Amino acid sequence: MECSLLSDRSRVFERADPYAVSGYVNQHVGAHCIRLPKAGSPEASINHRKFASLDLCRLSYGGSVRVTSPALETIYHLQVLLRGHCRSQFRGEELYYTPGEMLLINPDDPVDLTYSEDCEKFIVKLPVSLFESTCLEQRWVLPEGGIRFASSTHDARSLDGFLALLALICEEAETAASLPQVQEHYARIVASKLLSLLDNNVERAASDARPSSFDQVAQYIDEHLTQDIGLKELLQVARVSERTLYALFERHVGLSPKEYIRQRKLERIHSRLLDRIRPPRSVTEVALDFGFLHLGRFSECYRRQFGELPSETFRRGE
Repeated sequence: MECSLLSDRSRVFERADPYAVSGYVNQHVGAHCIRLPKAGSPEASINHRKFASLDLCRLSYGGSVRVTSPALETIYHLQVLLRGHCRSQFRGEELYYTPGEMLLINPDDPVDLTYSEDCEKFIVKLPVSLFESTCLEQRWVLPEGGIRFASSTHDARSLDGFLALLALICEEAETAASLPQVQEHYARIVASKLLSLLDNNVERAASDARPSSFDQVAQYIDEHLTQDIGLKELLQVARVSERTLYALFERHVGLSPKEYIRQRKLERIHSRLLDRIRPPRSVTEVALDFGFLHLGRFSECYRRQFGELPSETFRRGE
């Protein structure tokens, strides 16, 4: 298949030891093991570029090779076959790929791929957080157990200009002229295209009445302000990765989850101290109710947020 996906300007290894190339792939593209025939002296080549949150890789091992991995864990692997052929064994099912066809491997899928001697492939490594943040931006509904793509064969050449998009991204990566924000925009386009074009479990017709992930997390925080709210709880509520959760808070409130929780606690304390109907007995009582055990540190945080000490607010509420 003729295409312009990473030129020699991105060459890292050429006609090299396959195990050295495999080591580089393990470091930059995804954990795996390779098995080569005992006979022969295959020579491997790899081109590689980092582009925003993506890794772009053009790879050939120079010999028949079997690639296995228990799971990719936090990344998706998109593979487009450029030359040769590939056989995939997945949970009792065999699929065969020829030039122009592509597969997308989910993070929790075991990998068992056998490539022909003349095989060359183009790989895009996409983090879980990229797909999650793309879903949130589109206001699509994230599935409970994470985003999963169907295991099937796709002809990349028929996917609505998708190969042209990859070629453009490779060109951008090799010129290194685009700003990081522009690169990340391209990365989100790739994720959005894949979510739109390939079969997956994302519910796209999200109701306007359905709260966003941030709305759900913010509501949970407000309902549990007197408790010690941990990051693990917020991840369960939002059903996103840690990286996406932080991005969610940054986009909506410009704060980390911990900073936002502290701010909401202080705002609730401020209201309590001004409550003339049910006034608290003391500043200390309210501070302890909301988990502030170090009163000096609490007073300083309160003063920074409201421009006065909590005792001054308390006296105004009396």
